[in-house]
Amino acid sequence: MMTRTPARPFRSREWFAAPGRLDMAALYLERFMNYGITPRELTSGRPIIGIAQSGSDLTPCNRIHLETVKRVKAGIEAAGGIPMEFPTHPIFENCRRPTAAIDRNLAYLGLVEILNGYPIDAVVLTTGCDKTTPSAIMAASTVDIPAIVLSGGPMLDGWHDGDLVGSGTVIWRSRRKLAAGEITEEEFLEAATASAPSAGHCNTMGTASTMNAIAEGLGMSLPGCAAIPAPYRERGQIAYETGKRIVEMAYDDLRPSKILTRQSFLNAIALITAIGGSSNAHPHLHAMARHADIELKPSDWMEFGYDLPLLVDVQPAGRFLGERFHRAGGVPAVLSELIAAGKVDGNVATVTGRTLGENVANRFATDREVIRAYDQPLKEQAGFLVLSGNLFDVAIMKTSVIGPDFRARYLSRPGHEGCFEGRAIVFDGSDDYHHRIDDPALDIDENCILVIRGAGVIGWPGSAEVTNMQPPAALLQRGIQSLPTIGDGRQSGTSDSPSILNASPESAVGGGLAWLCTGDTIRIDLNHGRCDMLVDDAEIARRKGEGIPPVPASQTPWEEIYREKVGQLGEGGVLDLALKYRRTSETTPRHNH
Repeated sequence: MMTRTPARPFRSREWFAAPGRLDMAALYLERFMNYGITPRELTSGRPIIGIAQSGSDLTPCNRIHLETVKRVKAGIEAAGGIPMEFPTHPIFENCRRPTAAIDRNLAYLGLVEILNGYPIDAVVLTTGCDKTTPSAIMAASTVDIPAIVLSGGPMLDGWHDGDLVGSGTVIWRSRRKLAAGEITEEEFLEAATASAPSAGHCNTMGTASTMNAIAEGLGMSLPGCAAIPAPYRERGQIAYETGKRIVEMAYDDLRPSKILTRQSFLNAIALITAIGGSSNAHPHLHAMARHADIELKPSDWMEFGYDLPLLVDVQPAGRFLGERFHRAGGVPAVLSELIAAGKVDGNVATVTGRTLGENVANRFATDREVIRAYDQPLKEQAGFLVLSGNLFDVAIMKTSVIGPDFRARYLSRPGHEGCFEGRAIVFDGSDDYHHRIDDPALDIDENCILVIRGAGVIGWPGSAEVTNMQPPAALLQRGIQSLPTIGDGRQSGTSDSPSILNASPESAVGGGLAWLCTGDTIRIDLNHGRCDMLVDDAEIARRKGEGIPPVPASQTPWEEIYREKVGQLGEGGVLDLALKYRRTSETTPRHNH
C-alpha cells in the first residue's frame, strides 16, 4: 500500500509510537493483542478510525448499526484505516424515564471523553434516534477530529387496514380517537404496533428523520444518507462508502471546524422548514451551533426559515412516510430546490471535500407528490414562528402543522386574523394533566388554552415531550380535535399539534408561566409574535411572593448534576460549563503512567 503523509500528524502516534517513552508505547500496545490485532498494524502509522456504536438491544431505533458497522469496517480497511468500534451511552426516546432528553448531554460528555482520551484519529458517528445525532455532532465539535455521520435510516412505511400509519403520529391520532370512543384499546395497540414494520427509526418526519436530515444539510454525512430506509441495500452500501471516506478525511484533516459555519446552520434552518421538521430541531440546532462556537439568534429562525414554504408531504405535516420520501429523492432533492431558489447557500463545505451545491447538483425530485417544486409548495410561510411576551422570553410554534380546523377556529376571526384570546387551564406536569383534563369543574371549552409547566430542563428534569395535550374527551366527542397549547417542555416531533413550546425561561426558574393561574386570559398574536397573560403587573408581583410552583426532587446523581449545570431550552439546553472547551484534540492528554 502506498505510503501517504497526513495533513496533520495522526494523534494515535502519541500512543503507539510515544516518542521518548518506549515503556508507555509498550503499555498502550500490549492489551490490544488479546483480540488478535498485531503490533505492526498499530505502529504502522495508518489512521485509527473510531466507530461510535449507538446501537444495542436497549436502543431499537439504532440497532441496525450492529449490522451497518460491518460494512463501515470493510470500507475503513479497504481505504487503509484501522477500525475500532466502541459503545456510546444509549438513548431511546420512547422508553427512557423521566425523559431521554436528559441523556443528550450525558452522551455528549461520554463521547467527548472517549474521543479525547483514546488513540482515535477520526470517527464515524452512528446515529438514528432523536438525540443520538446532536449529541454526536456536539462531541465531535468539542474534540474536533475528522468526523462523519452515518444514520441508520427510517423504518419501512407502516400500514394498517389499508392506510399508512406513521410512527409516533399514529399514537397521538389514535389517542384522540380512543378518548372520543371511536376505537377500542385493542385497535389502538394494533395501529400503534403496525407503524413499526422493520428495523430503523421513526418513518415520519419526527425528530429522528429531522436531525439526520440536518446532519446531511450541515454537510456532516454523505449525500442521500439521511433518508435511506434501514433495511434497504443502499444502507449497507453507504455505510461502506462512509467507512472509505472517513479514512480520506483523516489524511486530509477535514475536521468539523472546517465544515460547520454560521452559513451551514442557516442552511439547516431553511431545510427544517422545507421538510416540515420537528420542533425539537430548535434546541438541538442551537446546542450543536454553540458547541461549534457559532452564534444563532432567535431572529435567525424568522429571517431564514419562517417565510419559506413546506415542500415535503410527509407526516405529521403531510400524508406520506419516509420510504416514499427516499424514493422521491430525499434530502438532496429538497436541497436542490432550496439552492435553486436562493434560500440555501450551496458554497459551504461538506465531508465529501466538495461543496453542498456540488453534492446535490441536478438531484431534483422524481416524485412531485412527495417533494414539491419550490414554486408549488404544500404551504407558504411554514417555518417556526418565534414568540415572546410576559409568559416567556422565547418560544416557538411549528406552523406547518396548523390544520384547517385550527386555523378556522382560532386564526380567522374577521378583523383579527392571526390573533385570539382564551381562558388558561394550567397543569403542573403531565400527571396533573392526565388526572384533571376530564374534570367537569374546569369547564374546558373550545375557547380555552391548555398550559403545562414544570416540564422544562430543570423542572422535569431534562424537558419532557408533553406539550401536545389533547382536549378533554367531551370536546373530542364533539369533533374538536385540538386546543391551543403552551408549555415550557417539548413535544414529540411526530406530533401534529401546533403548540407554543420550548418556552424559556421555564417555570422552574421563575419564567412567566410560573405566575399564570387557571382562569387568566391569554392573548396570542401571531402577527407580532406575542404571547401574554392579561394580568396586571401588581397582581403578577403578588403571585411572585407565593414562590415558584414546586417540582419533583432529583432521583439520581446525574439528575442533580444536570439541573445544576444546564442552560435553558431557548439556548439549546447545553451544559454551559462545557462551552469553553474547544478543539481539545490539539493538546494530547498526558500519559497515564
